[in-house]
Amino acid sequence: MSESVSVRCPACRREHLYAAPSYPCTCGAPVAPPLDRRGTATAVTHRAWAEDWVTLRCGSCGRRDQWPHPELGCPCGTVLRIAVAGQTAAAAGGTKVAQAPPRRRPPFQPVTIRTARDAVTAAALYLRWLGYRDIRRADQRPPSGIGIAARGLLAQVDPTVRPASLRDVECLWLTAMTESSACVYFSLAGYATDARTRADTLGMPLFVLDLTGTPQPVNRLADELDATGV
Repeated sequence: MSESVSVRCPACRREHLYAAPSYPCTCGAPVAPPLDRRGTATAVTHRAWAEDWVTLRCGSCGRRDQWPHPELGCPCGTVLRIAVAGQTAAAAGGTKVAQAPPRRRPPFQPVTIRTARDAVTAAALYLRWLGYRDIRRADQRPPSGIGIAARGLLAQVDPTVRPASLRDVECLWLTAMTESSACVYFSLAGYATDARTRADTLGMPLFVLDLTGTPQPVNRLADELDATGV
């Protein structure tokens, strides 16, 4: 966990003590955004993918990757985006870059799901844990849910309380085929029976996101992806 900083809500002027959470790099070292003590928290009035993520360098292995931008919910209802000291500053672990020996993949560290954004964050972190890179918002918006993409992969995150349908699964597969990408589906509410059957036929891993933010494999393809990564 990073050092705590004092944060003032610009809406109600309430003071908060905030420490950014850390996430595990693929080398196993914790990564946390360095907070700007002189910076000012800003209210989040709209969502943009580029503003929801921050690029950090792991202090152990030197890998640069994207991580969720630190945010804090004020009791007045304002969501605060916390200032980060530089987009490429070294993360927790120091500024010295050392050659890290190969390690076994560390356990996945989930984020609690309270909002649709949390569901997308959980899915993106999980894909990074599996080994996917260059995670971003998908170019094409799916008929339902939220699309995210990585190198060679198209994923759909459905944060609604409606089980994913056969049409949802087929639309994702067709879009992925036009981009010559593999595809994977994340749903909070599970899948209709015909959707699960069709996903097996199409070779699509299916996951259910529980409220802890941990993707649970639904079919054999998802079990294999969870076990081996990419």
